[in-house]
Amino acid sequence: MAGREEPPEGLPSGGEDEYRSVVFDESFIRAARLQEFSAQERMGDHALAVRSRTFLPFRGTKGALVLFAMVLLVFGTAIYLGVRHPYDAPSTAHSEPLWETVVPLAPDRAVPGGTPAELFAHSPAAHFRIGAEGVNPPDAGRTRHFADAQVVSALKTARSYVLESSLDPEVLMGRTVRPVRDLLAPDQYSQFDRSLAAPLADGRHAVTGWLVRFDPAQVTLADPGVRVSGTLRYEETEPGILEVTAEHTFVYALRPATSGPAEADGASLFSVHRELHFRFNAAELQQHETQLVISSVRAGPQSCTAGTADRLRPLLAGKRADAHAAGQTAAALCGVLAASSQPDLARRS
Repeated sequence: MAGREEPPEGLPSGGEDEYRSVVFDESFIRAARLQEFSAQERMGDHALAVRSRTFLPFRGTKGALVLFAMVLLVFGTAIYLGVRHPYDAPSTAHSEPLWETVVPLAPDRAVPGGTPAELFAHSPAAHFRIGAEGVNPPDAGRTRHFADAQVVSALKTARSYVLESSLDPEVLMGRTVRPVRDLLAPDQYSQFDRSLAAPLADGRHAVTGWLVRFDPAQVTLADPGVRVSGTLRYEETEPGILEVTAEHTFVYALRPATSGPAEADGASLFSVHRELHFRFNAAELQQHETQLVISSVRAGPQSCTAGTADRLRPLLAGKRADAHAAGQTAAALCGVLAASSQPDLARRS
């Protein structure tokens, strides 16, 4: 029987390049040859047109032992590859979407005004650290599936996210989001980008759930030294998943964007309490990326009727909340800003 060197439909696309990794040795080719039956043999009932020639690479006791050893080697390799290193956690296929709540806190009186120095000195923020010094990770130790170095990497990435999304002046004033976006797992890019393009207070697409943002046409920083207090903690919540929780209060000294440096006594304080839950798997740790899965934000002084999906809208010095300040709106959650969180200027000498 004449054999064809090419299939009837021709070579598959790509030609020989697709088969370069497949090597056929001489013994394989001999074993794969077909022997044509004689005309007499083909006349039998249920006879096949061809029969394969027998190929037995292992014969006798010695051959059987070789075959047995090869089987053991294959199974041993499979078992070895199937056992995970205790610190190589399995990665998840997809990131979880972010769940977020952003609650404005309305004051029950006029917002105190003054210079940043005196406002900070007579407020709970008097003992807060300044800027990045207030975001300190704890001492790291290994967990069941994560080594010390992996835990350190998770804490560093979470800390970077907190710093970039809460303290970077370019981010705060809406001039960039790249430092924040670059720290997210790629699976969360679409949700993040949609939040920026079309902010909604739907628990999924508020810009202010991802980062702190003000309107540069309305406010500016009266003091670049943001006061910060809070903690970072971590735990392995399930095999191969490490979670880091960042809970911090940020206090910003703000003034109207239209005022000049000489009007420093027109500043006021604005507090943002953020609780962020980050999730990591082994692959994300290697890439220094994270999943932000929960964001809880409470910020004030603001009016309850001020929309906060796209940016936070502080009430500045001398301003009062609107008539619905006590959370009487049906459109969104609202809270009351504790008087003790604001500067007590009556104590100044």
